[in-house]
Amino acid sequence: MLNASFSKYTLNFIEPGGTSRGVLHTKDTYFIRIQDEDQPDIVGLGECALFRGLSVEDTPDYEKVLADCCWNFDKYEPDFRERFRNYPSILMGIETALADLLNGGKMQPFKSDFTERKGEIQINGLVWMGTKEKMRERMELKLRNGFRCIKLKVGAINLDDELELIAAIRQRYSADDVTIRVDANGGFSPEEAPAVLDKLAKLGVHSIEQPIKAGQIEALAKLCANSPIPIALDEELITILDKAQRELFVSEVKPQFLVLKPSLHGGFSGTQEWIDAAEANGIGWWITSALESNVGLNAIAQWTYLKNNPLPQGLGTGGVFSNNTLPQLELVGDRLRYAPQKPEWR
Repeated sequence: MLNASFSKYTLNFIEPGGTSRGVLHTKDTYFIRIQDEDQPDIVGLGECALFRGLSVEDTPDYEKVLADCCWNFDKYEPDFRERFRNYPSILMGIETALADLLNGGKMQPFKSDFTERKGEIQINGLVWMGTKEKMRERMELKLRNGFRCIKLKVGAINLDDELELIAAIRQRYSADDVTIRVDANGGFSPEEAPAVLDKLAKLGVHSIEQPIKAGQIEALAKLCANSPIPIALDEELITILDKAQRELFVSEVKPQFLVLKPSLHGGFSGTQEWIDAAEANGIGWWITSALESNVGLNAIAQWTYLKNNPLPQGLGTGGVFSNNTLPQLELVGDRLRYAPQKPEWR
């Protein structure tokens, strides 16, 4: 029989994290542990990385649902993906812990050349929101550290300042040398977005994430059909949890890319549904972390490697938190590698 338990953990930001949903100083997350009564010394570990203010599961009863899941896990396990479809991060935690348990409880839920330290993943360098000068400093640091795909937020400060930051990269690096992604987090109206897209196209920007607020499907489809640069969708995907609805959305809106966060889409099975829908329609995609601890980030990186996607991925490094769990990954230039440290608190 399988038994499950969970514990809450609060991550503290080293510097306040500026996002489209405000400035974050802390972030709560939950660790789930699964054991087989016949092998009590082996523990499968996963992370339920609830993202308050963004995920559909941000409800007052989240901990109650997670507690019920653990208390009745042996009964729920056979159909947990359907039972907890409306709680994406819980699915993520369960899938990770079960895969880890199956592989001996060594924090290797998805074994491959990556976990054998024979493979690596290229990632983009994320420039967090801030003042123009702060963003310039962060951008320069990423470039000095070897990143050849930079992701900047737009719509956070004055647009002319943001365009100037992008132009400063283009003056030194061509689009072949440095890829620039921008993320608007829905910061523009459907009326002003086309002019912004034209300006970004002139600067050789690779793609823009979520140019307008989620839920404006007709306007979004029109933008995707006429944009001079590829449009990647992020927030737009979060509330769509049904497989058939995911397939219908992709076929009707036809974005150029999907930006996929396993903790927000129902773990790896839910993310795979999006990938299948995208590839059936000739649409690109990449994987992005969502402020998980090193436990969740480790699992996402291992799974992402198996997907063999040649694009730079949007995975974090865990370095934004002062009290993160022990790192399982290391960053060499812009390449993420497996470098495990065994946690003592399992």
